[in-house]
Amino acid sequence: MSESENMTGLCVEGCEECPDLVASRSRIVNGVGPADADVVFVGEGPGANEDERGEPFVGRSGDVLNAALADHGLGRSDVRITNCVRCRPPENRDPTDAELANCRPYLDAELEAVDPDVVVALGKVPAQHLLGRDVAVTKEAGTIETVAVGDARLDVLVCVHPAATLYDRSQEDTFESAIEKVATIVGAEGGQSSLGDF
Repeated sequence: MSESENMTGLCVEGCEECPDLVASRSRIVNGVGPADADVVFVGEGPGANEDERGEPFVGRSGDVLNAALADHGLGRSDVRITNCVRCRPPENRDPTDAELANCRPYLDAELEAVDPDVVVALGKVPAQHLLGRDVAVTKEAGTIETVAVGDARLDVLVCVHPAATLYDRSQEDTFESAIEKVATIVGAEGGQSSLGDF
């Protein structure tokens, strides 16, 4: 990470705000992807794979997300992927309200710096955290709401978590249609790799 990325909140180092998370993490998992991405995906927090590898969405959920992106003409390297909290909660529990609040300035700084065309909330925790209200994710998937993030106003698209498609196949169409909407917003060619014939 460059010094400029650290200055804009894209890289968080040495945070010790949340004792339980500090105790359970092996590293801080910062967002990955371009600092000027058109799309930012926001998950809940790192799991075991993410904590081990230091990158968000690298387990089975990441495979689902990567495949959906590719199907709709987006590459993982084209988008930014981050989380509400940057440290793995113990036993993969949901982050507490206090932990979400402690990490919120980092998330806000990252979103404000990247200034994407659309922020995709992957699942209930990120959707409620970003929108500041209760969210019925399955019912509201694909809907967009504009929210204030620092000095920016950003469009947040509600999406089911990629993991939901692994244990409930009925969620696949809901997830795919939300990703298709993202691709349309940023002008990706659905089903076409940005590498053309390669």
